Amino acid sequence: MLFKMRKHLKSEIKNIFFILSGSIVLGLAYSLFLIPHHIVPGGVSGIAIILNYFFKFPVGLTSILLNIPILYLGVKVLGGKYGIRTIGGMLILNFAIDFMHEIFKLPSATENSLLASIYGGILLGLGLGLVFKGRASTGGTDVIGMVINKWTGISVGVGIFIVDFFIISTSGFAYHSLEAPLIGYLTLFLSSKVIDFVLEGWTYAKLALIITEKENSVKDFILKEMGRGGTFLHGETFYLGKPRKVIMTVISRKEFPILRQEIKNIDPGSFVIITDVYEVVGKGFRTRSL
Repeated sequence: MLFKMRKHLKSEIKNIFFILSGSIVLGLAYSLFLIPHHIVPGGVSGIAIILNYFFKFPVGLTSILLNIPILYLGVKVLGGKYGIRTIGGMLILNFAIDFMHEIFKLPSATENSLLASIYGGILLGLGLGLVFKGRASTGGTDVIGMVINKWTGISVGVGIFIVDFFIISTSGFAYHSLEAPLIGYLTLFLSSKVIDFVLEGWTYAKLALIITEKENSVKDFILKEMGRGGTFLHGETFYLGKPRKVIMTVISRKEFPILRQEIKNIDPGSFVIITDVYEVVGKGFRTRSL
């Protein structure tokens, strides 16, 4: 019991660290790049940036006020258990934004809007990725995406994309500029890629599924020449209904070209499927620490 409590406490401390560090990075993204250049990256904060452009309302405080009805809807539709972490993450994030921009008054890091979009998008993705890694949410469009999913069956990702696309497009009308939404789309694209990187990491291995009539020769090459293991999966061909062994093996990225060329040499008629692997737990591969 005591061990479980310690493990849970350690996990919660780690989550709090991710949430706090992610919020600081997000505060820097908005203060140094997004707010000074009025870049709308989607989300409730994107609406807050548009309002800040016209009325000089603090972005963080405006985001909190806009999130109140959204969070109410989310709790009502998705349940109360979703609200606690979302409210916490949303408050910490928006406090960090206003502290850095309104109180500490960090100056813009660049006069170039394109550079602001690129680096703002990178920092935005890094910060959001850390917050998500801490099992928290920032509220806003991800809540709306879940509600849309609940009501319509549309995937959460598509729901969020639709809402963000609409918000970013609105910036073009608000600023009377065709460039504004283009810059916003670039920021959104970069941030989404960085979020994936933070949550999943680099692809450091490849999974190969090999269908060949010379499975023993391929197996011997993988075992003896590459020093890798593998597994035979027992399958059946569609057309003739013949039993067929499928070789499954995991290799490093640099080993992939070697395996591909050797399979081609052994059996030119083989069928090979290669896919990226983000995590491998086992002998011969390092385990990610986070």
